[in-house]
Amino acid sequence: MTEASSAHAARRPHRRRDIVGLAALCTAVAAADALAHAFTHGPSGPVLLCASAVALLATAGFHLWWSRRHEPAPPPTDTGATAPSSADRAQVAGGQETVLWRMRTTVRDEPGSLAALCTALGARRVDILSLQTHPLSDGTVDEFLLRAPSTLTPDELTRTVAGAGGTHSWLERADAHDLVDAPTRMLGLATRTALDSAELPLTLRQLLGRCTIRSVPAHSLRGRPLAEQVPTEGVLEEHLMKFRAPSGGSLTIERPQLPFTPTEFARVRALVELDARLGQRVPPRRDVLTLPEGNEITVRRADTSDLAAAREMHDRCSSQTLGLRYHGPVGDADRYLGHLLSPRFGRTLAVETASGRLVALGHLLWDGDETEVALLVEDAWQQRGIGTELLRRLVSMAAETGCENVYAITQASNTGMVAAMRGLGLPLDYQIEEGTLVITARPAGIPATREPRESIRIHDGVARQGGARR
Repeated sequence: MTEASSAHAARRPHRRRDIVGLAALCTAVAAADALAHAFTHGPSGPVLLCASAVALLATAGFHLWWSRRHEPAPPPTDTGATAPSSADRAQVAGGQETVLWRMRTTVRDEPGSLAALCTALGARRVDILSLQTHPLSDGTVDEFLLRAPSTLTPDELTRTVAGAGGTHSWLERADAHDLVDAPTRMLGLATRTALDSAELPLTLRQLLGRCTIRSVPAHSLRGRPLAEQVPTEGVLEEHLMKFRAPSGGSLTIERPQLPFTPTEFARVRALVELDARLGQRVPPRRDVLTLPEGNEITVRRADTSDLAAAREMHDRCSSQTLGLRYHGPVGDADRYLGHLLSPRFGRTLAVETASGRLVALGHLLWDGDETEVALLVEDAWQQRGIGTELLRRLVSMAAETGCENVYAITQASNTGMVAAMRGLGLPLDYQIEEGTLVITARPAGIPATREPRESIRIHDGVARQGGARR
């Protein structure tokens, strides 16, 4: 009902009362006219006067009774109840603690199967926040984002789904990042992939959840073919997907705990094709830092276009420095650079002097569920805080991408790398493997955006900040 019609309905009782009042007034006027005529022409004036008085009293009483009986009623929407306060709403919404779950189950492809499942979940006070369907040849895989009471255990939730016809169910905890609809999420992942070649493995991991991604180059360092020939359209198996890598090799994705669906396969193929069409690309950001002695250095992303400068830095490094970095014959170091600098296998940060000479490299290499970090600083620029700055930035990148573990392979005699890892302030695990020291850090506690030690000022698109030494 509109506001005008509500006001019109509210005025109807007033109009009825006015009509009754007008009729009573006309009756009184007519009676007064009759009395005047009777007093003038008839002998029974007193009798008529008394009769008229009685009639007027009766008319007035009738009017009073009618008015009280037909008082204007309140609007239909006004129930007399007060609006609930914010405290009441909080009590209703937060009266019970809830938990977010991601659930996937297979239901029969027939009318009513999904309705039965939703009804069973509703009976356990489980709120369905989102639903995606993955059609199969013999059924449908439904993927839910659920908000369930914290008192409902995973076993109880799984039994509820099984009782409603769900099979091959899978359940894991979710968080607030999952509260995004599928189209918006895919657009965000495509944007990340388009801006940076190194983002493809990370976007695939966010899309598919826990999985192992292996990128095999087309040829080994000595030129021997490595990657298998993958069909153009890719390969989909129950727990395995294969694609042609944009770099020319092969890309393999494994997820033992959960089968892949044709819908997921199509989404991954679209991201891989997007990455291949755009070619190699690196964000152009450059941070200019001032060392304690006053020298300015530039930290930026590096790629294979820096291969010649990296080889020149190798020539200036001592055999001891290269041996601590590559843990093998120094002569093989140059052959690793093409792989290390490729955005297809990770991220690399380069440090340049004011004259543009490359003096340090920091690598973050994707290795399945873990991530390796490695540093190389030219001898003349060591002990100035450059390695510590690179390491902290690389581990922060790993934290932003959701990596659970970051490890560094070094030697016990490399006191600089050991001190830099300890300077992160993170829990560390130390292991000796085949004569080398493996230090593993868990970067989950590092904030996504680092807080500068000094204020940052922006000019000409370059961020400058003071101090690179801790």
